[in-house]
Amino acid sequence: MADTKQGDTEQGDTKRAEHKASRLAKQIQAFSKQHGGAEGQLAYLGQMGTRIVLVGEDGGWGDLVAPSHEIARRAADKAGLTLHESFDGDLAAKVRTGRYEWSRMAGIQVGGPSND
Repeated sequence: MADTKQGDTEQGDTKRAEHKASRLAKQIQAFSKQHGGAEGQLAYLGQMGTRIVLVGEDGGWGDLVAPSHEIARRAADKAGLTLHESFDGDLAAKVRTGRYEWSRMAGIQVGGPSND
């Protein structure tokens, strides 16, 4: 009977992972639709999971966090997201930042507005 409980737990874990991947895929698709298409990159966050970095065709950007790399990859696949190995080169060049982002980044370094 212990095997049945373990099997039920594994099946439940699989269903939860699939549900999470589906939810993330819908969010990726919504971002892509809003920004005229999107590309991405997966970045490990350690025990926290994996960040899905999104860059829209219009230069807009955002991110989502998946509880595991496997779920992040599954979500990207479900959404049809083109993934890059690293966040540099062509992908990084597409990102458009505004005054807000520059003031926040500068604030951290030179005493301007903080990230709080």
